[in-house]
Amino acid sequence: MAITWLADQADTAFPPLEHATEHGLLAAGGDLSPTRLITAYQSGIFPWFNRQDPVLWWCPDPRMVLYTDQINISKSLRKTIRQRRFELSLNQAFTEVMQACAEPRSEAKNDPGTWIHDSMIAAYRELHQRGYAHSIECWQSGKLVGGLYGVAIGRVFFGESMFSFERDASKVALSALCAQLFRWGFPMIDCQIYSPHLHRMGAENIPRQVFVNQLAILTKLQGPTQWLLDADISDSVYL
Repeated sequence: MAITWLADQADTAFPPLEHATEHGLLAAGGDLSPTRLITAYQSGIFPWFNRQDPVLWWCPDPRMVLYTDQINISKSLRKTIRQRRFELSLNQAFTEVMQACAEPRSEAKNDPGTWIHDSMIAAYRELHQRGYAHSIECWQSGKLVGGLYGVAIGRVFFGESMFSFERDASKVALSALCAQLFRWGFPMIDCQIYSPHLHRMGAENIPRQVFVNQLAILTKLQGPTQWLLDADISDSVYL
């Protein structure tokens, strides 16, 4: 089946999700405008492409999600949380979190880095300024050592990427975010595609149609007006 090419206009419709390839590729082209990105996420679609490629749009089947009441906190991670080695914040360093997520994951000289390049950073920074994209940061001695970012529409958080410069930093950030989202009435975090790391933390694959059906309800609900971590979030949930 041929891949649909989208026009540059932000109101160009995506093809039906059933047109996606076996690996989830649905369409190519178009732009990363806020209008198109919000429409994409509401439909269960996300962009993922290398710097030299056209914009590629994906909707895999199955879909990996983490239900916020089912996160698995291992004994070692629970110990790390109790030690209070990190301080957490929301939306205090969004661009810095994206830039850290974009750093190469290998020390090899020919590692090209990740798919989070300048155009993606600019697009999601605009979503952040409009109140749709959010980051959670993990700090140690005033230094950013871990975190993640994603997009929130209604009461769904669409996770994009995470990083960790210190052991367990990203896990602590994800655990705290999951707990806060649960309090706000977010039942799930979209994790996009299968990851052994996220599976160990409780994420699971569900059929694409089930995921899309849930989006149709959850993205229409009212989300929080302020993104602030409750001061007692770690104590009340994990200890």
